[in-house]
Amino acid sequence: MSSSGILDLNVRENVPVTRNWITKRILDYAIAIPLFVVSIPFVALCAAWIKAVSPGPAFFRQRREGKGGKPIIVMKLRTMYPNAELVLLEHLEAHPEDKEGWLRCYKLKHDPRVLPVIGTFLRKYSLDELPQLWNVLRGDMSLVGPRPLPHYHLNSFSEVFLHLRRSVMPGVTGLWQVSARSDGDLSVQEKEDTYYIRNWSLWLDFYILLRTIKMLLIPNGAY
Repeated sequence: MSSSGILDLNVRENVPVTRNWITKRILDYAIAIPLFVVSIPFVALCAAWIKAVSPGPAFFRQRREGKGGKPIIVMKLRTMYPNAELVLLEHLEAHPEDKEGWLRCYKLKHDPRVLPVIGTFLRKYSLDELPQLWNVLRGDMSLVGPRPLPHYHLNSFSEVFLHLRRSVMPGVTGLWQVSARSDGDLSVQEKEDTYYIRNWSLWLDFYILLRTIKMLLIPNGAY
């Protein structure tokens, strides 16, 4: 039984099959196009708010790993200070008790890098990810799949698991996010992503999308 409550089936990598990949892309475009159009005014408003409270760009662009290990540029609304990496290093040096949690999940419950109010709000409801709908339309990402992670995060996983991840497109949301959110450590992340890739179905994608809506309305475990 998966930690998300789904019965484990030992089915091997359904998504990479061509027929399944086409079906999945049709679903992506059918949902992402209207969502992208509707989200434009909200994203513009949030971008203006970010610019008003913090110098620097309103959007955060970072190179992540896509399907086949191909590098992609992932877009997010910026929720952190421009010097976020320095702030993190200084915080971990001053608070060594937080270092273990950071290395376990690469998350901090009280993250000093996050912009007050707007940054906290966007991260709590995962709305900073909305610009990634553009990545879906570009063909870099799918609506559902393993999250595109920074390289320092990927380096904590085994090569076997990394090879499996590279067989599919990364997603805007995924099984790990809707089952554990920020509380899932590396082993949970690996387990949930492996389950998703090996047991993919259109029903599973719908299930994760519905759970994502619930997660946005009741954001437990998000920080």
